[in-house]
Amino acid sequence: MRAFRSVLASFVFSACWQAAVAEPLVTDWPDLVDEAAQNFEDPFRDLTFDQLVALRTFVNAQESLTSGDTAEDDRSQLEAQLADVEAELKAEGIDANWLISQRWVVADRRKLAGEAGNPAKDGEIIKLGGFVIPAPAAEDGTPVGYLVPERGMCSHVPPPPPNQMVRLRLTNGWKSTEMYEPIVVTGQLQIQPSDERMMVVDGFVSMRATFEMDVTDVQTFSKNDVRQSVGTTDPSAATKTWAEGLAEKLKQNRQSQTENQ
Repeated sequence: MRAFRSVLASFVFSACWQAAVAEPLVTDWPDLVDEAAQNFEDPFRDLTFDQLVALRTFVNAQESLTSGDTAEDDRSQLEAQLADVEAELKAEGIDANWLISQRWVVADRRKLAGEAGNPAKDGEIIKLGGFVIPAPAAEDGTPVGYLVPERGMCSHVPPPPPNQMVRLRLTNGWKSTEMYEPIVVTGQLQIQPSDERMMVVDGFVSMRATFEMDVTDVQTFSKNDVRQSVGTTDPSAATKTWAEGLAEKLKQNRQSQTENQ
């Protein structure tokens, strides 16, 4: 009897441990971003539209003056324009020359902010909802897709930042049947940057993804499921509302998981 109890306890412990390990962590898109890479000084962020236009005029005038191809009369006009714009910006507390010196520094930081993935998510088993874009199969024949947070990205609107796109290796054999099909995927997420140029709708797009996932499970939803769940017959409005509702449900599940830990 003692031996039986020992074996039973070992079996229960093993089953519980496996269940705990197998339980995917419900994740939302903001969780994929490396917050540390978002904290940097961006002096361009608070500029008004008029200030940005003035700064562009300042840059164009500088470049024309240094090109060596400007006639003397035109140079006088450009120099006067340059002085006027510089004085205008200075009166608003803006050092135009300093801002220009910072543009490539800020550009590099913005690029990093859009590419850096949350290192805490690297290697985690997660569950994430979004919209799938079918892609050519991998070299080994594995079906591939790209998961994005909003319908229409990469075709009707520009691609999201790389840390808001996941390259899906659909190792469970599932294939998407339509563009922007709403799905929830489960699998191991890895920081594995990739860049694939492929045809999306009516043109070639560079699909730059910070993450890759080996997908073990896909939850799909029919159009009728989506429409009935949100009470509308408009497919675009339905999928948008579905995505918002899904994000809220995933958020609630994540909070519940945290409370139960």
